[in-house]
Amino acid sequence: ALWAEGAKVQAYDPEAMNEAQTIFGQRDDLMLCGTKEAALRGADALLIATEWKNFRAPSFELIREQLSTPVVFDGRNLYDPAVVARHGLTYVSIGRKVGGQDDRVTKELAA
Repeated sequence: ALWAEGAKVQAYDPEAMNEAQTIFGQRDDLMLCGTKEAALRGADALLIATEWKNFRAPSFELIREQLSTPVVFDGRNLYDPAVVARHGLTYVSIGRKVGGQDDRVTKELAA
């Protein structure tokens, strides 16, 4: 869906990079990064889609500094929403309501 909308994806997974390369091959709109920090650089948003241990205690300051738009979509509900917000990041929890968060949050961010 992201690629259909013209997105470029920068991805990192500590265990699945070789498999991702096999599945997706060489694409101009996919950059497989060697570190989680490299995947952040200049990205419009961070999507957490895995719950590996090295993603559980991130530097939210680094995330905020590296993202061009300080927004985190958490598909694994790894983080405490209040902690993320204190670091100046917009937090969208997927599958769990956070405070007054509803579908409008995602629609507003997409606009």
